[in-house]
Amino acid sequence: MTDSRFVFDASRDNFPQLVLGNSEKGPVMVHFWTPKAGPCMLLMPRLVKLTAEYSGKFLLVMANTDELAHITRQYGVTSVPTVKFFRHGQVVHTIHGADPDAEFRKVLDRFIARDNDAIHVRALASQQRGDVQSARMLLVEAALADPDNPRIPADLAKLLMSGGELQQAHDLLTALPLALREDTEISRLVTHLGFILAAHAAPAPADLMQRIQHDANDLEARYQLAALRLVADDMDPAMAELLEIVRRDRSFRQDIGRRGLVSLFDLLGATHPLTAQYRPLLVNALH
Repeated sequence: MTDSRFVFDASRDNFPQLVLGNSEKGPVMVHFWTPKAGPCMLLMPRLVKLTAEYSGKFLLVMANTDELAHITRQYGVTSVPTVKFFRHGQVVHTIHGADPDAEFRKVLDRFIARDNDAIHVRALASQQRGDVQSARMLLVEAALADPDNPRIPADLAKLLMSGGELQQAHDLLTALPLALREDTEISRLVTHLGFILAAHAAPAPADLMQRIQHDANDLEARYQLAALRLVADDMDPAMAELLEIVRRDRSFRQDIGRRGLVSLFDLLGATHPLTAQYRPLLVNALH
């Protein structure tokens, strides 16, 4: 398709290494497209131009949905153009449609190495040595130097979580500006922390099940029961409750049913049987 050193065509065989493997080294942007859709053809040269602008700091992979139906379904792509950003083997951000170039730059800049990453690395090294206080101070210093970088508050929240300061971690993340809260990892952490805190405050499962039996629309009981199941690593019934919340009220707790399921899909991986079972059920519930 192009002779650019940083633009590649995906196939079923090369996708694991081309996208997932290379995402361990840096960001990989995957453009899910079809030649049948005009917006895809208009977006494509813009993305290629961005690879030249960034001089190899990310890879662009073109995934033709007509030829890669299995991979398209695996990653929940239901419309084109869809652009997914991969880092460390995971989808870290998704753009649906042909957004302005500035939006693509904003996402790329979150995941491309920054000048102050040295402070961030020192903080993580301090944490590994068990010097939690130094790690906190360095992460705060890094956050002040680079306030738009979502990786820093995410790591600070994880540090607080490892010390049992769950409410503090939740408060830190929910107080972030909207642009950072919408980051995939931040959103996933907020959802995860919400479930843990809900489980700690929840009544016994038998009481919650009795409430649901009495009132099937008691979504708070369903949410608390899902939280208890997740903390107990009982994924299937937890996902069933979250799916039922989606079906009954998308607005409940800011779409927690959908957000919770998407976070679990990311946690379990695209090939896990529960992901394969619940992802199409979620798509059906949403439409």
